[in-house]
Amino acid sequence: MTLSVRTTQLCPEFTVCGQISVPDVALLAQQGYRSIINNRPDGEGGPSQPTSAQIEAAAKAAGMAYVHFPVASLMISPQQVSQYHALCADLPHPIVAFCAAGGRANALFQATGCRVGRPA
Repeated sequence: MTLSVRTTQLCPEFTVCGQISVPDVALLAQQGYRSIINNRPDGEGGPSQPTSAQIEAAAKAAGMAYVHFPVASLMISPQQVSQYHALCADLPHPIVAFCAAGGRANALFQATGCRVGRPA
């Protein structure tokens, strides 16, 4: 079985992708990912979009950490960047982050200065 979305590895510790399905979670765990960050607000994609709770339950069942950090647009505040950087530093690596198509997840990574570990 293969993932329902294409992933883009931005560094060895961080990968982004579009909306994942519930079955994708187990596949991501099999690929070695230890954490999932959901940057998509619930309901944004309509009734076919899995809810945060559904993805979280699948992540927990697969032994992965999960965080819902919804971002509604590419207008990311400095506070969000700081929170995201701290979040990424605390989660087990490697991390996969997703949103509708991967753009917001990528923008958050870029906004942290492409650093997902502990601040220097």
